[in-house]
Amino acid sequence: MRSLLFTPADSDRKLQKGLTSGADVLLVDLEDAVAPDRKASARDNAAAFLNSSERAASAQPVYVRINDLETGLAEADLDAVIAGAPDGIMLPKAKSAGDIATLEAMLDERERRDGLEPGKTSILVLAFETPESLLNMASFQTCGARVTGYTWGAEDMAAMIGAKANRDETGRYAAPFALARNVCLYAAASAGISAIDTVYVDFHDLDGLERDAREAARDGFTGKAAIHPDQVPVINAAFTPDADEIAHAKKIIAAFDAAPGAGTVGLDGKMVDRPHLVTANLTLERARSAGVVGR
Repeated sequence: MRSLLFTPADSDRKLQKGLTSGADVLLVDLEDAVAPDRKASARDNAAAFLNSSERAASAQPVYVRINDLETGLAEADLDAVIAGAPDGIMLPKAKSAGDIATLEAMLDERERRDGLEPGKTSILVLAFETPESLLNMASFQTCGARVTGYTWGAEDMAAMIGAKANRDETGRYAAPFALARNVCLYAAASAGISAIDTVYVDFHDLDGLERDAREAARDGFTGKAAIHPDQVPVINAAFTPDADEIAHAKKIIAAFDAAPGAGTVGLDGKMVDRPHLVTANLTLERARSAGVVGR
């Protein structure tokens, strides 16, 4: 999952445009993008979209972001969409792993009810956007088989802690938000799942987005959420290994293949060790997933 495009569930036009955006995942949003008085109609629209011929003809995975568990709306969201067999559910504002377990139980019940394969619906957890999630960070270091990734949110976190802004004068995240970003990355790595960077809200600033996305890829994130289709190509490029990265990865793998059992090898005048081999294999796997290297 390099790019994940948020699309309001109450907009047919934007949902259809999302299917042709090139995003790796389409996130049908029942939460922040939908006004309170439109929640019910948005559910109906999301259900119709999931069952549409256009969705059926697309190979693009579709996740639905439900409302958070404390709103009292999540059950109705799931009742509306699970029969349409979304590929996954995004759980916002998860405060601990206990919230994930609650959603898993809710999905178990509805998959049985709607005749779906048990465990079919994946979960993407938007965890690190509340103060409680950071205080409960250790609970996220393991997760169930349904969970495909963790992501974080700077906008809701700013509102909850009363921050005037989440970035400093240079455009980098201020310390409280850098902490949430880093915790998300470490939690995902500990759980062995994807780490997805948060949205870049100024969708007109594609240069700033590119900087943000490339820094996230450098640091270990595997993808980034988007709020506009124009952001998708920039994100996909940032999280797709380029020719130089692929060539370097192949050289590292070849060097270790030529020295079975070695802990370190010499390459281009430098010593590389087993962690570099792990990174090289991961680089090639990401390149294969993006279709730039054959399997």
